[in-house]
Amino acid sequence: MKKVFALTALCCLMFSPAISAEIERGFINSNASVNKEMAPDTVEITIEVVTEDVNSLQVATVKNKELSDKVYNAMKSMVAETEGDYVKTSDFSAQPVYYYVNSKKNFEKYQVSNKVIVHTKLVQKSGELIDKAIELGATNIDNISFMLESYDTYCDELLVQAAKKSKMRAEGLALASGVRVVGVKNLSGSCNTHNSSPRIMYNMAAKSESMDSIPAYGATPISSGTIKLYANVNASYFVK
Repeated sequence: MKKVFALTALCCLMFSPAISAEIERGFINSNASVNKEMAPDTVEITIEVVTEDVNSLQVATVKNKELSDKVYNAMKSMVAETEGDYVKTSDFSAQPVYYYVNSKKNFEKYQVSNKVIVHTKLVQKSGELIDKAIELGATNIDNISFMLESYDTYCDELLVQAAKKSKMRAEGLALASGVRVVGVKNLSGSCNTHNSSPRIMYNMAAKSESMDSIPAYGATPISSGTIKLYANVNASYFVK
């Protein structure tokens, strides 16, 4: 029993000073951020094709398939799949539509919806893609999102710059305080983006007039704006 007690006491003597010294080490907090403004290099457009029929869901579905196929094939021919562009369909739905009068449910029509998503680096062709889709029967442009395909690469580069900036600030503070940086206590970093243009929503109701009656002014003007990427580093450095 005495041996066990002696061993425990020895362990405390061996490790307590090290723990105490670690707690008493001084440190300096230093935060830094850097940013870079870039033009988006990728755009994703969500195109919706909606068809209706008052008598048959099958008829509405056949109509939708015909128009969706035209839009899908046209979009595929206009993007560069060899460069990583792609076109896909999503969110297909086919259902009856009802309206209510005095809480009574009344059938109105059958409605079929299908979405075609275009993902391309040809940002400058956004307006042309939209115009072609509408010309072929698309009824809505649900969303246009501009983004950076190489987001992770840019983020990593900016985080390195922010980390260097943080360390330089800590060394400056340490020098002014008569100490020097001797190690890193903790370090964390994050990235985020901000698009200078509001999120673009390009909506178009089902056409009530033929495309022939719409004057040809060229492709629909779409402004991609710029994307600002921010990198932030929060750090604490041991000093001596």
